Amino acid sequence: MKHFFSIIGGMGTIATESYVRLINHRVKIAKDQDYLNYILVNDAQVPDRTAYIKDHSKPNFFYDLQDDVLGQAKLNPDFFVMPCNTAHYFYDDLAALTDIPFLHMMRIAVHRFIEEYPKETKIGLIATEGSIYDHLYEDEIHRVHRDVEFGGPEIQPMVTKLIYRDIKEKGVVDGKLYHQILQKMHDDYGCNVILLGCTELSLAQEKAPDHPYNVIDPQSIIADVSIELALKIRNGMDPAEACKKYMYK
Repeated sequence: MKHFFSIIGGMGTIATESYVRLINHRVKIAKDQDYLNYILVNDAQVPDRTAYIKDHSKPNFFYDLQDDVLGQAKLNPDFFVMPCNTAHYFYDDLAALTDIPFLHMMRIAVHRFIEEYPKETKIGLIATEGSIYDHLYEDEIHRVHRDVEFGGPEIQPMVTKLIYRDIKEKGVVDGKLYHQILQKMHDDYGCNVILLGCTELSLAQEKAPDHPYNVIDPQSIIADVSIELALKIRNGMDPAEACKKYMYK
């Protein structure tokens, strides 16, 4: 197969399925051959990311991802994409394993925020406890000189329920709960824009988009970027050159 990209997924599987569905349905096609070439590594056995980030005595998820990246690197994909926000805890270590471009979903999403909302000085953030605990998105947002609003102590339990109890454990999206979280972030904490810092939250946005709030959806954004880059490379652009505009430092 010529000109393909590798998806390091399975964290979780339903969220990865959402990403794949987005790229398949958003690319413009007139025949089978117009779809994108990709290899999906749906590694559902990767240990829980939040558990390790909060407690290093828990299984370290780096080694599973290391095996996945090194295995795919042997096939020489044009670029890597990893549709899991919390797994970016090990982004630098994973990207260093290969010279193949490795897109940073979180960084791309934060830059999209400042491009689309240049006058906003802060952004609301809802994410896994692991991402919040280790400041993964917070650091990226501060890097572009914006402030972060996490909301009050009632927010995280609601977010955790939506991500873990509903989507990861039951495979369902509680649209009412999702909308309630967005409403509280907007009304109670003054967030004009809310960043969905977990791909399960991106799934919630896909399934329950009927709300009036401005969101930055990293999975939706990385899906569009994946399509853009794959088509440029298919049309003859060098992969490193195509990816260069999104390799933010």
